[in-house]
Amino acid sequence: MLMFRMILTPVLAAATVLAGSPAFAQQPTSTPQTQQSAPPTQSAPQSSSSLPDSPDQNVKPAVQPTGPAVLFDTSMGRMTCRLFDKQAPNAVANFVGLATGTKEYTDPQTKKKVKGVPFYDGTTFHRVIPEFMIQGGDRLGNGEGDPGYYINDEFDPSLNFDVPGRLAYANSGPNTNGSQFFVTEGPADYLNQKYTIFGQCDDHSVLVVQSIARVNRNAQDKPIEPVVLKKVTVIPAGQPVPPEPPTGLSASPQ
Repeated sequence: MLMFRMILTPVLAAATVLAGSPAFAQQPTSTPQTQQSAPPTQSAPQSSSSLPDSPDQNVKPAVQPTGPAVLFDTSMGRMTCRLFDKQAPNAVANFVGLATGTKEYTDPQTKKKVKGVPFYDGTTFHRVIPEFMIQGGDRLGNGEGDPGYYINDEFDPSLNFDVPGRLAYANSGPNTNGSQFFVTEGPADYLNQKYTIFGQCDDHSVLVVQSIARVNRNAQDKPIEPVVLKKVTVIPAGQPVPPEPPTGLSASPQ
């Protein structure tokens, strides 16, 4: 079943995303809805003057993740995020299973069930919006792809979009989480308790998000030149994070 994952912009925050349409991370009311959505933005995007000049000026989240670390090695640098295994255990298990290939999914390209092949390696960020978020996790690359199933929302009152670098699932309505995810560039309170947060990315990762969000894009917020998620690596809690690979790392075929 195809769906759009949506994130609403400040102007679209009130818009309804129907199941069966592309998934979005919803943004507040001014940004057009995309397939699989990310959370909505506020009534108006943040101005560049409101962004932190450096990562150390970011407000630190009150709740700290205790789960595994996830390394997103992209064509524009590495993002390092740690997962909230206590606050969103099912969401974390789903993401880890897809990232490592240990969970069976239906490939949206071939419509065949797959296991043993990492879902995310070689995919792209198909929707990027400056001062808001970047969205990926679709093997079709157009916002309509999913893993062939949904998982329910997991909302924790202690986890909100009150700091930059939140890692969350995009959806097309309640309990329609699958594979598509987004990472926020700054606080986005209008998304609170509407999108499942399952990870927190570090300060350097937020800088990478800012860079990706500012590439040239078309009217659907899709990068003109693909930004590739070359490899996703899951590091168990307590184990050291390996050094970032050279920029020449080749992308795995989808």
